[in-house]
Amino acid sequence: MSISTRPDVSGRLVSTTRRALPALAVVVLLVAAWQIYVEISGIRPQVLPSPGRVVSQGWDNREIIADHAWSTLQVTLVGFTVSLVLAWILAVVVDFSPWLSRALVPLFVVSQTLPIIAIAPLMIIWFGFGLLPKVLVIALATFFPMTIGLIEGFAAADREAGALLRSMGSTRWQEFRYVRLPSAIPRFFTALRIGITYAVVGAVFSEYVGATSGLGIYMSTQKNSFRTDLVLAAVLVTALISVTLYLLTFAVERIVAPWAMNERSRT
Repeated sequence: MSISTRPDVSGRLVSTTRRALPALAVVVLLVAAWQIYVEISGIRPQVLPSPGRVVSQGWDNREIIADHAWSTLQVTLVGFTVSLVLAWILAVVVDFSPWLSRALVPLFVVSQTLPIIAIAPLMIIWFGFGLLPKVLVIALATFFPMTIGLIEGFAAADREAGALLRSMGSTRWQEFRYVRLPSAIPRFFTALRIGITYAVVGAVFSEYVGATSGLGIYMSTQKNSFRTDLVLAAVLVTALISVTLYLLTFAVERIVAPWAMNERSRT
């Protein structure tokens, strides 16, 4: 069994590497162009530091940045967990009640028209500088794509399979469990990947507006000190967190719904 799986795993690694090469090449070219421009133009580091300076200064301040990054990661995970639970509850409730679907889905859409840049300061004013306002900002920024992804996934279930189960005397819950839920999983993980990147951005922005620790407040402090290199170092760490969480969703999907990934790889 182990012998037969090794070629499959190596093949996937090769395929993943090939897909990543164009993006990596673009990143390398952009960084090289950035470095060359800084060296040729002689622009001040306070305006635009070189990539080398960003990395070196970030490394010199790695302990402070790591502490702030850990704070941001904690807020992100707590807020996203709350958003995830709310998304599942609302989507399941809406699926079982068409009336609620007509009543709530428009409200979900309206919630996304509210500018986070205006809502976040109000959250700080109403709830202070603790964990709650940050969690609310993250939930507001992320629950919509996951909720809509689940609702549309449930609605896209095979009607003939559902009718077959009903003809055999199954309950509405059994139909949901065996037909509608599996149908929603692929769309849910797509929405999950969108939501997790929004979560990191929402966490940083909520900290930027008002917090005692986190990458957002760190960027704000360094910006006021004209340390553009440390601001960009924090941005780089934020991007690494987002990419890591994004990639982790594929690992979770492989554990929870390997059949969904196999279907996508064949298309």
